[in-house]
Amino acid sequence: MCLLSCNAFTPLSLPSSPRAVSTISSQLASTTTDDNSFIDNITQRYNIFQKAKSEGYDFKQSMAITIAGEYDEEAAKNKINEEINSASCVMFTWEASPSCKQAIKYLDIAGANYKVVRLDDPWSEGNPIRAELGRMVGRSSVPCIFMGGKYVGGFDGGVGDESPGLMGMAFKGTLQDRLKEVGAL
Repeated sequence: MCLLSCNAFTPLSLPSSPRAVSTISSQLASTTTDDNSFIDNITQRYNIFQKAKSEGYDFKQSMAITIAGEYDEEAAKNKINEEINSASCVMFTWEASPSCKQAIKYLDIAGANYKVVRLDDPWSEGNPIRAELGRMVGRSSVPCIFMGGKYVGGFDGGVGDESPGLMGMAFKGTLQDRLKEVGAL
């Protein structure tokens, strides 16, 4: 008798000993339960995505909300505001993000004092914060940088003239002045 492995689609032979058959039977039973949980999770995430889209969010923000899953929105907002108010320059990041690495490099070059809030350590706590940041500022990408409690954009962009991102501020000649104004230099 053969089964197909769900992971590799290669045939598996069932052993003939009663103990081995019992072990495989219990594994198959747990797989069925895991499959039901998996399907329920996918269904739940699909519904979250559809709700976000119906609320007018773009694809990227809807995905951020979907990845976050069900969470306490007020708690996430409170955590964001607590972090924003904890330093004159606060940057929400992912450690492996090239844009986050560039933002850190440029703030270091500018001589800025800043606080890094990692959204990937752990992901389970960072994903709801990322979803709420996207709702708050209109952009779900990282880094998400605040100076003096106000959103200034990411590394290479933002959502408008008031939040052009670090590069935009540097090219306009306003980055150093803004860092000084908020006490980050």
